Amino acid sequence: TAKLTDDLLVDIISRLRYKSTCCCKCVSKRWRDLISHRDHRKKMLQSIVGFFYEGYNQFRSPRKARYFTNLSRQRSPLVDPSLSFLPNCDTLDILDACNGLLLCRCWKAAHPLKLDYVVCNPTTEKWVSVPATDWSSTSSATRLGFDPAISSHFHVFEFIDEESWGIAEDEQSECYGRIQTLAIYWSKAGAWKYQTVEHGPFAIPKNSPGSFLNGILNLAAYNNLIVAVDVEGDNWSLVHIPKPPYYADDINGIFPSQGQLYFANSPADSDGSELSIWVLDDFIKGKWTLKHNVSHLQLFGTKYSSYANDYSVISMHPEHSLIFIVAGHDKTLMSYDMDSRQLRFICQLGSECTAELPACGDKTLFHPHVPLFSESLADGY
Repeated sequence: TAKLTDDLLVDIISRLRYKSTCCCKCVSKRWRDLISHRDHRKKMLQSIVGFFYEGYNQFRSPRKARYFTNLSRQRSPLVDPSLSFLPNCDTLDILDACNGLLLCRCWKAAHPLKLDYVVCNPTTEKWVSVPATDWSSTSSATRLGFDPAISSHFHVFEFIDEESWGIAEDEQSECYGRIQTLAIYWSKAGAWKYQTVEHGPFAIPKNSPGSFLNGILNLAAYNNLIVAVDVEGDNWSLVHIPKPPYYADDINGIFPSQGQLYFANSPADSDGSELSIWVLDDFIKGKWTLKHNVSHLQLFGTKYSSYANDYSVISMHPEHSLIFIVAGHDKTLMSYDMDSRQLRFICQLGSECTAELPACGDKTLFHPHVPLFSESLADGY
């Protein structure tokens, strides 16, 4: 292989399965560097190896804990869910995940309203601290934007509503919690910039699902909307989902896959008879196309028919027509291949996958982890 040019070698490796690509990193330093280089990552298959999530296990501890589950069914996690390599803080919450990086919020007990953000790579254990704004403790949503194929630098988006910004709510407005300001942090500049939001009105639910795709952050908002904004905060779109929900006022699942944005119309968003997957073809016109639909009977069969009213689509594979589902009282993690229409059981998450304590209503957020082997993290430690 020493006689092969870099371009030819990359072309060959790009045709391999993801696991084989990972093994190729061990062949030599040259192979490792070629595969990790940002200019070649677009050609390499990426794969979700597991999910981070947080929850309460009331049988062990009343405190929230972090977990990681492997899709390979290995008992020991591929990464340490405790994130013990990060700086000490009294409470650490995972807010978002994007292309191998995690965005975390670090609270200090001595100062209840004092916090910092941390962006880290769990695979390489590199991390960088991001200073909080004056509104970070009350922001409606904070999300991460990162594309290693373009840059080692990342963006943090902080959505601030009118009340937190210091503007009195308009009693005549139909949009309570309207977003007033967007703060964007760029790691290359090392500073936040603020922009008044003049697109809307819109409000964002707590734990709103979102995705970063082609330099655009897409975030689910109330009233059946998806809010899309670029990393400069200059270009905005408000897109309606293809089928308004029957029983809910917020959107459960929007996911990036194969270079496009998908919407999963699951039980909370539908009439309860089928699962439908839609793909957004045109942001400007808000045009959606039905990618796939399957009845709950076909999806779960008669043996697991009870799952039909108690499941959520939590993610999509970045390169394949594969969706991930959590269903039932025992929180069974499954994958469903839309091409072969095959459902595969992975594991039961059980009592550890409980997002709420009594009187709390937060749903569990699952953060997909795609390993990022590059040692570089902008200004990282």
